Amino acid sequence: MSVFIYAAVFLGVLGGMEGIAYLMHKYVMHGPLWLLHKSHHQPRQGWFELNDVFGVFFAIPSMVLIYYGVRGHPMLLWAGLGMAAYGAVYWGFHDILVHHRIRHRYAPRGGYLRRLVRAHLIHHKTMVRDGAVSFGFLYAPPIQKLTQKP
Repeated sequence: MSVFIYAAVFLGVLGGMEGIAYLMHKYVMHGPLWLLHKSHHQPRQGWFELNDVFGVFFAIPSMVLIYYGVRGHPMLLWAGLGMAAYGAVYWGFHDILVHHRIRHRYAPRGGYLRRLVRAHLIHHKTMVRDGAVSFGFLYAPPIQKLTQKP
């Protein structure tokens, strides 16, 4: 099969994962599984929080796709790698850049990265299940839109 098809699968899954993550965050994490996710909206006590269980849960489909992909189903490999790449990018932006789970001094001064950080911090102003805004992890609506009163 063409390398372009594999690249399209990889990039399509990588991009599509943001939509899936948005829906999972809004309707599952801030819904029936708030019990696990609420630890992420509270000050962290130690290195891990109960919310980290989601990272393990979301890694499983990627690992399964990669497993079958290297056993004769290359399309599944590239889909699994796209999912894994989304997880790695998410970890870098969300856990490192926004939440400083690895200490650093970098603070975006402008542009899209600043908007992403600000949108997520606005999301965290809500300490309860309902009423939060900005459920994407790598897409952030304009800040003015997030701060508008309905």
